[in-house]
Amino acid sequence: PKVGIGVLILKDNKILFGKRKNSHGTNSWCFPGGHLEFNEQIEECAIRETKEEVGIKIKNIRIGPFTNDIHKEEQKHYVTIIVIAEYDSGEVKVMEPEKCERWEWFEWNNLPQPLFLPIQNLIKQNFNPF
Repeated sequence: PKVGIGVLILKDNKILFGKRKNSHGTNSWCFPGGHLEFNEQIEECAIRETKEEVGIKIKNIRIGPFTNDIHKEEQKHYVTIIVIAEYDSGEVKVMEPEKCERWEWFEWNNLPQPLFLPIQNLIKQNFNPF
């Protein structure tokens, strides 16, 4: 299994989601995030991935729950660590158009569909960021 980081970013009681493309989970909605690199701290990974994918800065970063995600069709297995952070500054933009169609803010009780497997598994844990 690989280690993935999902960054749940809060702003005005909403959470940032991106619509995936050209990877496992294509057309599903997920948090910004990616792979934890060798020698990288979890919080550093969250900051880096958010900047690379969305172009914004985050603050008040804290490590949240994790999910065990087995993507059967793609034959991939990840342990995904959810990092909770608050929006700090910058304009949300699609920085990697080959990987993400768009970014949007959603209320937790009105999430887009379909959700990426780690988000589905997070919800099964009865997690609520508020």
